[in-house]
Amino acid sequence: MTDNADGFAEADMGERPHYHGHRKRLKARFRQRGHEALADYELLELLLFRTFPRKDTKPIAKALLSRFGSFAEVLAAPRSRLKDVEGIGEAVVDDLKAVHAAALCYARGQVSQRKVLSSWSTVLDYCRSAMAFSEREEFRILFLDKKNGLIADEVQQTGTVDHTPVYPREVVKRALELSSSAIILVHNHPSGDPTPSRADIQMTRQIADVAKPLGIELHDHIIVGRAGHVSFRGLQLI
Repeated sequence: MTDNADGFAEADMGERPHYHGHRKRLKARFRQRGHEALADYELLELLLFRTFPRKDTKPIAKALLSRFGSFAEVLAAPRSRLKDVEGIGEAVVDDLKAVHAAALCYARGQVSQRKVLSSWSTVLDYCRSAMAFSEREEFRILFLDKKNGLIADEVQQTGTVDHTPVYPREVVKRALELSSSAIILVHNHPSGDPTPSRADIQMTRQIADVAKPLGIELHDHIIVGRAGHVSFRGLQLI
């Protein structure tokens, strides 16, 4: 046996590793049937093949899922926590974060190319992929024009695990700077439960009260979490 650059033992060139056929079959299934034919751990294996060309990646993929719960949560996990998993170094983290960034860019592109209110499911998918698995609260605003097209998508504040400071007048000031006619508020609950708190409801009403006299419509406030999402308008809270 010899050691590769990552410090893992490799089989000698004359030996055929047991996972060799598995890699070929997995790649063939992906090419022929797409990602829906693969389990989450198999998708992770495909990503890990690049970093570990001569190593069985299934145990590492399953360890990642065991630690974080799902494919999406693995991609969104903080770099420091990913490296806590045995066998995960900077190269693996870089690859996972690159895939995560690509997914967010794609989702955001889908939103920016459409009228926001007429592609609501796309907006929700984007918000969940961007924020649902974050370990800290983030407060995001989608700024819309008169035709409900997206002008800007900005994270206004990042807080702690259960609180983000939000200043209604700053929210409205930014909308005026962008000549926005309407806004959608979005924030996440790292606990996983998207149920709005009393503070969430009070803050939302304050923003609506400041925005309305200035001709800025608050279309909705969405809270996302691992367990799903809630809409303030759907709950008749605005």
